[in-house]
Amino acid sequence: MASRALPKLKLNADGPTLAVEVFLFALRVLLVFFATWALVGTIALQVDGQGLTATAWRDLIVGGLAQGSMYGLIALGYSMVYGVLGFINFAHGEVFMAGSMAGFFVADGLFNSGMWENAFPLAFAIVLLTATVTSALVAVIIERVAYRPLRGAPRLIPLITSIGMSFFVQYAVKGLVGDGFKNYPQLPAGLQDRIGLFGLDIEVIKFFVIVTAVVSMFALWLFVERSRTGRAMRAVAEDKEIAALMGIDVNRIIVTTFAVGGAMAGVAGVLWAMLFRKVYFLTGFLPGIKAFTAAVLGGIGNLVGAMLGGVTLGLIETSGPTMLNGLAWEVPTVVAFAVAALAVATAVVGVIRLRKSDPRTVGSALGMLVVGAAGAIWGFVVLPGAQVVIPGTSQLKDMIAFVVLIGVLMIRPIGLLGERLAVEERG
Repeated sequence: MASRALPKLKLNADGPTLAVEVFLFALRVLLVFFATWALVGTIALQVDGQGLTATAWRDLIVGGLAQGSMYGLIALGYSMVYGVLGFINFAHGEVFMAGSMAGFFVADGLFNSGMWENAFPLAFAIVLLTATVTSALVAVIIERVAYRPLRGAPRLIPLITSIGMSFFVQYAVKGLVGDGFKNYPQLPAGLQDRIGLFGLDIEVIKFFVIVTAVVSMFALWLFVERSRTGRAMRAVAEDKEIAALMGIDVNRIIVTTFAVGGAMAGVAGVLWAMLFRKVYFLTGFLPGIKAFTAAVLGGIGNLVGAMLGGVTLGLIETSGPTMLNGLAWEVPTVVAFAVAALAVATAVVGVIRLRKSDPRTVGSALGMLVVGAAGAIWGFVVLPGAQVVIPGTSQLKDMIAFVVLIGVLMIRPIGLLGERLAVEERG
């Protein structure tokens, strides 16, 4: 068999490509470096007695799990819709908002009747049912009115349509109920207490949110994996044409997918209201964007990945500001010199790879050379005794979440657990 020599790299012609590859390599290294510095610094400050107390860390972790579980529930809708239609439904955050808003009016009526206090489990079940039905109905209407007529259109068109539907639902709700905050009734005294669990002192409401979310996620997993409709949904997500040839009603399955995803968003809407109490017409915007982030973080189209991505994002969001404070740790000279030595070794490896003249690796090799040389200078001159003090880190939790997403996608573009794409989406 004749072999074909690799083409020689033309630096002039490929200059822009090389510049982009070097920039991306440098950005990856910087993200990993500062993440490591923040983590090591946080541990070092904790050992020195300058960090948070064990109680504060426990509350951060429990709060992150509670918030992340809600992101996971919303993210399930993004992943399910992407699995069957191959586009991101940016109106899904408003489906979440609609459920929480409908739940408010029912909860307020139950509070006025006394049921909220006297029979909270039944009252909560009624509110939860109202929210899930409302969210599922809104999701189905959006699919029927906005997306079904665009079935088969270029992917950009339904994407833009979903953004338009997001604004439409927001301001439709604003026109119906006003732009003020709606305050859910005060939780019964029992849910405001703390309980001991596995040696931990946890707020009852956060434990309740986590358990409800986990049960909902497990029920959805059983539905998708074990039921006949769930198998049909997976078949449609794999290949719509083949599924139709096998007798599956594709339109019905797509509607079911929107309804189930909307129901999960409704559950998240009630849990969000239980935890934060206030809802208004823009409540779904930021949680919706973060849930989309969680879906991509875990692996788009992957239901288990959406759950994992949501929990991961919640933990990062709550603990991220504290981890940023770890950058205030002064880097010891020996650590700085170790970083410089590692940078020198990276530059040497880059030179060796460049000498091989392989056009497939020349970009990363040049990146190793440039970053290694810059890192060596920085490690010997700037890094010893350096520290970074960032004021107001508690206000940066949203930024931290998205920076972490960028970092994960640059290192592992398919997400934590990998993507699950239909046949037509695969390269």
